[in-house]
Amino acid sequence: MKKSNVLTAEQHEQLLCIVKARFEQHMERHPNIAWENVQAKLEANPEQLWSLNEMERTEGEPDVVAYHHESDEYTFMDCSPESPKGRRSICYDDEALQARKKNKPEDSAINMAATMGIEILTEAEYRSLQQLGNFDLKTSSWVLTPPNIRKLGGAIFCDRRYDTVFMYHNGADSYYGARGFRGSLTV
Repeated sequence: MKKSNVLTAEQHEQLLCIVKARFEQHMERHPNIAWENVQAKLEANPEQLWSLNEMERTEGEPDVVAYHHESDEYTFMDCSPESPKGRRSICYDDEALQARKKNKPEDSAINMAATMGIEILTEAEYRSLQQLGNFDLKTSSWVLTPPNIRKLGGAIFCDRRYDTVFMYHNGADSYYGARGFRGSLTV
C-alpha cells in the first residue's frame, strides 16, 4: 500500500462520520446490517477505506447496498442522486482517450475507477442500484461495456427517465458534462 493511499487520522474520523450518517439516514438500502460491523470491516482494511474516501471526495455519496454472508463482505455503491460530479466529462477508457485527436477530456471512467481502487458498475449492478432509489434522473453513467461492443468502438451507459432504467450506446471516445460513472467497492 502506498503511503499516499492512507488517510490521516482526521480524514479517517471525518469519513466514518459522514458514511455513518448516510448509513443511518438510508436504512432501507441495507436492512438487517449493523453499522458496528461495517465500521469494524472498514477499520480492518485501510486501503479500502482510502478508496471509499475517493468515492466520497468525488461526490459519489457511497453507501452500503449489500452484505455477502459467504465471504463476510460489504458492498458500497455510489448513491448520489446524479452521476458523481467529480467524475463527469470523461470518456469511457484509455484507448478512447488516446484516440481523440482534439478536445480530449481529462480522464476516462475505467482509468479513474482503477486509480480510485473501485469497480465501475455493470449494467446489472446499475439496475440493482435503481431498485434502491431513483438515480440519474438528469445525468447518465457509463457502465462496464462488454468486450464485443467495445471492440467495435462503442461503450454503454445508463440513466433513468420516465420511471424506467434505459441502456444506451455511444462512441467510447464521447464525453458529456452530464455523464460520469458510478462505482462499487467491496470490503
